[in-house]
Amino acid sequence: MSPAELREEFTKRSADAVFAFQLRNPVHNGHALLMTDTRRRLLEMGYKNPVLLLHPLGGYTKADDVPLSWRMKQHEKVLEDGVLDPETTVVSIFPSPMHYAGPTEVQWHAKARINAGANFYIVGRDPAGMSHPVEKRDLYDADHGKKVLSMAPGLERLNILPFKVAAYDKTQGKMAFFDPTRPQDFLFISGTKMRTLARNKENPPDGFMCPGGWKVLVEYYDSVAPADSGKVPEAVPA
Repeated sequence: MSPAELREEFTKRSADAVFAFQLRNPVHNGHALLMTDTRRRLLEMGYKNPVLLLHPLGGYTKADDVPLSWRMKQHEKVLEDGVLDPETTVVSIFPSPMHYAGPTEVQWHAKARINAGANFYIVGRDPAGMSHPVEKRDLYDADHGKKVLSMAPGLERLNILPFKVAAYDKTQGKMAFFDPTRPQDFLFISGTKMRTLARNKENPPDGFMCPGGWKVLVEYYDSVAPADSGKVPEAVPA
C-alpha cells in the first residue's frame, strides 16, 4: 500500500497510535513479543487503539535472505496462528531495497514511516549497519541508529522505541526478553542457525516460531534444495 492508502487504512481502523516495525526476515516469536509488548506499553500510556504496521522490506536484501514472496506467506501464517492480532495489525510491503548505508539510511527508514502515518518506530540494534571495507568490524556502534534518530531534524513527530533483546528462555520454553542476571538460561538462535535448521527440515525449540510459519520456511528451503542434497552443515564463524 502507498503512504496515502496506509493512512486511510489506519483511519478506517480508528487507530489513535501507529507503531511501525521493519524487518527483512521471517517473523519469529521474539519479534512478535517485541511488537505485542510495544502495544501493551502504548495502551498503558493511554492510547485506546494502537495499530501495528508490519512493514517488511520489499526491495533487494542479502543474497541468502528468504525471498519476499515466501516471507509474505510466512507473515500470513503468523497472523492466522494468532501470534499477531489481525485486528490490530496491518501488513504492507515497504518497497525500498536494503542498502546497509548506515545513519543516512536509518533516517530514510524512519521518515518514510512518518509519511505512512506512523508516530512510533521500533529501532533495533545496528540498523542498516555498514561493515568496514577491510577490517572485520562495523563502522558504527550498534546503538548508532537510536542515537541518530534522537538527534536528526525532521523527526520530531516520530517517537523512537528502542528494540529490546529477546532470546529463547530455556526455563520457560518460549521467547522472552533477555535477563542479564541469568544468561545461562537463554539461547540465542541466529538467522544462520534458523536457516540451517529449516534447510535440514529440523524443528527449532518449541515456542521459537509458530508451527505454520516454520512450515513455510521448510517448504521454501525444500523448493530450492538440490535433488541430491543431504543435511546442510551449520556454518562455522570465521
